[in-house]
Amino acid sequence: MKTKAVFFDIDGTLVSFRTHRIPQSTLEAVSRLRAKGVKVFIATGRPMPFINNLSGLEYDGIIESNGAHCQLADGTVIFHKPIPLTDIRNFVSYCRNNELPAVFASHDDIFITHTDRRTDDVFRLLDIEVPAIRPAESALDMDVLQIVGFFTKEEETFMMSNVLPGSNAQRWHPDFADVIVGGVDKSTGIDAVAAHFGWDVKQTMAFGDGGNDIGMLRHVGRGIAMGNASEEVKQHARYVTDDIDRDGVAKAIERYLE
Repeated sequence: MKTKAVFFDIDGTLVSFRTHRIPQSTLEAVSRLRAKGVKVFIATGRPMPFINNLSGLEYDGIIESNGAHCQLADGTVIFHKPIPLTDIRNFVSYCRNNELPAVFASHDDIFITHTDRRTDDVFRLLDIEVPAIRPAESALDMDVLQIVGFFTKEEETFMMSNVLPGSNAQRWHPDFADVIVGGVDKSTGIDAVAAHFGWDVKQTMAFGDGGNDIGMLRHVGRGIAMGNASEEVKQHARYVTDDIDRDGVAKAIERYLE
């Protein structure tokens, strides 16, 4: 089948953790894709207020917050599903009683309850400015698409069963989990895009490197893992390309689409 669209994760896939930039080879390869009529979409765990690193890249739409919101480049929203308010209330109470750092994000607003070493390390890793500090209760007036909860993998089972039962957690870093509404992941956004344009999902490809990419790599027609991905992620890909800093995206596009 002819490939109609390619979906790209951002961190570790499009954008290097080492340089915090998109490699020139990736920009050129993506430009050639679009010139051939293949549509290009971003599929990221970042909420929109944290997407600050796509300079020079042209794309046709974006799936943010691990699939909770999907829109086209012209602003047309084709999927939107926030975290249930009951879960937000539960989590706000938990944060208040346990001093847990957390980021709350909507499509156009974001804040953090407080910072510590873990949050500082993550913001440095992602080259993101620390968002405004507000009390957790501020989330009760937001349309929350995503919570970045700084709890460990060991704490995750309790959190998702007892505090956030209507949500799911996706993790690509040991210090935190991305929490979104239950039943949604990046593949949900891909389905919404495919339905909007009338494509078969088998006509799509996806590139990723993190644990939150596994669902979409398994879901699309051809899932491609970066060379810098974990072994777990690589096991769910149809093909493993080179490292992001060794032109991995460009090499895979040349192999399959040019």
